[in-house]
Parts: sequence; structure tokens; C-alpha cells
Amino acid sequence: MTAQPALERSGPVGVPQAPKDKQPGDKRRRTAAERLEVGGLLLAPLLIAALAGLLAFYHRSLDLENAVRQQSSALDWGDKLWPQMQQHIIISALSTALVIVVAVPLGVLLTRKVMRRVAPGALTVANIGQALPAFGLLIVGVTFMGLGRDTVIVMLAIYALLPVLRNTMVGLDAVDRNVIEAGRGMGLTRMQVLLKIELPLAVPVIVAGIRTAMIINIGMATLAYAIGGGALGVTISSGLKNQQDPVLIIGSGLVAVVALSFDWLGAVSERYLKPRGI
Repeated sequence: MTAQPALERSGPVGVPQAPKDKQPGDKRRRTAAERLEVGGLLLAPLLIAALAGLLAFYHRSLDLENAVRQQSSALDWGDKLWPQMQQHIIISALSTALVIVVAVPLGVLLTRKVMRRVAPGALTVANIGQALPAFGLLIVGVTFMGLGRDTVIVMLAIYALLPVLRNTMVGLDAVDRNVIEAGRGMGLTRMQVLLKIELPLAVPVIVAGIRTAMIINIGMATLAYAIGGGALGVTISSGLKNQQDPVLIIGSGLVAVVALSFDWLGAVSERYLKPRGI
């Protein structure tokens, strides 16, 4: 009996044959990682709710009726904490939305062939926002725009511009050129390739940059009080100024709850907005 030629036994020419015993293991590892990720997304809101519950319990345990006037006033939920929390969320959300409106289209433009030469310079300019101290940037904003919430929103958007701009460019540059050429070969226009291929494949990287910008804005929004923007920085500043630990703990805890909640929403978006199979 003659031996079967080696070429026939080896499978199709040019197609690497993965060891069969590794394929099921890789699939199981991917499935386990996906389950762990989904489990983390389900567990996170429970932990956030637990933190909010602990803060509420701590707030109720304080004897505000017999406390000093500054402390009881700072910790009044209806008149102080809730309005400041709303202001904090609005400032953070609007500044992040402004970052997205500016940084994502600019990142797309800078990855086009005609604009690649100016991309390094644009990134350098975008980095100026984070090169300056956040409080100093707010003071610069006051010089040109005056006091108020609008100044805070614009300055925070400038401060958080770089992560979204850079991630947009990195995500688009990471798209396989062969996939783009295949789309062009199917008759898609450049705009169709951008909207149907490049941006969907770059979504996870872009959303990761947006999450970073959002957390930056939530943290920096605590400085809004210094230029008349309100937010939870008013409570934190009161706790520091009057050396009142309960005020400081509750104000900082509420900022943490807002930050964790928005980060969880970003994580959900990062997972479910990306195309299937990635």
C-alpha cells in the first residue's frame, strides 16, 4: 500500500491549520471572559446602589437638628445636596457632549489623507488643555467668558478634549486596510465606507476615550463652584473650610456615586455598541 502524499494530508495550501485541540479551549476562554464581563456589568449597579445606600444611611444617622448651623445647612438634601448633584450631572453631561461633538468629527478629519500632515500639530494643540492646571484653565475661561456655568462647560470640554480626539484617531487608524479596500471594491463611496465600516469598527476605542473624558469632567466639575458654576464642589469646599468631616464625606461620596454611575453607562455602551464578533 502506497503512502498518501503529504500535500493531501496537510489540507489546503496556504491556509494554516490550527491545532484542533486548541480551538475548543480558545472558544471556552472567550465564553468565560464574556460571562465575566457581563457579570461585572450586572454587579456594578448593585455596588453603586450599595454605596448610595450607605451614604443615605450615614446622612440620616447625623443629628442635623443639633448640629452647628453651617453643617446642617450644607447637608440639607432638598435645598443643597440634590440641586448641587443635579448641577454636577448637567455640567458633566453637557461638557462631555461638547467634547464628542468637537473631537469625534475632528478625529475623523485628521485621519483623512489630505489632513494627516497637520495631525501631530492638532494633537499638540489639544494637549494644551491638560498641560494647564484645571483651576488655571477655569481662570483663563473667566477672563474671556466671565463667571457662570457656561464657562465651566466650555473649559472642561477643552480640558477633556485630548482622550476622545486621540482615541478616535487611533481607532480609525487601527481598522484593517484590506477591509476598507473590500468595501471600496463593493462600490461603497468613501463616506459609506466611513459610516458603515470604519466608525463601527472603531467604536470600542472611541467609547473608551469618551469614558475617560467623562470621568475627567465629573472630577473637575467639583471646581465649578469657584467661578459661580455650583455643583457638589460647594459642599466639598464647605466641609474643607469649616473642617466638618461629615460634610466632606457626603459631598465626596456623592461625586463618587455620579462618577461610578456614568462609568457604568460607558462600559455598557462600549460593550453593546460595538459590532458583533469583535
